[in-house]
Amino acid sequence: MKRTVSLHLVSEIPRGEGRQIALPGADIAIFHSRSGAVYATQATCPHKGGPLADGIVGGSSLVCPLHEKVFDLTTGTCSDGSCVIAVYPIQQSADGGLTVELPN
Repeated sequence: MKRTVSLHLVSEIPRGEGRQIALPGADIAIFHSRSGAVYATQATCPHKGGPLADGIVGGSSLVCPLHEKVFDLTTGTCSDGSCVIAVYPIQQSADGGLTVELPN
C-alpha cells in the first residue's frame, strides 16, 4: 500500500537545486532540474548519510555533496554500482503543485 503526499509548489525550488522535506515518518529530497523536471528521493546518502538535497543536480543525475558519488535520479542507481537510493514517483500539477507517492 502506498500513500500520496501533496508538497510545495515547484516554483519554491530553484532550477538546478534540491530541498529536503520533512514528512510524517520519512524525510525526502525533492529536486528541480534545470530542464524543469522534478524528482523525489530519500533524503540521505546510504554511503555516509550526506544530505542529498545539498548535492549538485545535472540533468537526471545527482552528485552527493559529501563524497561525490553520482546517482541517477530516475532509477536511484549509483554510477559505480556501490549503492542505491530510493526514488519515488512525483507528479507536477498544472498549477505547479507537487504530489509524491511514498511507500507506507
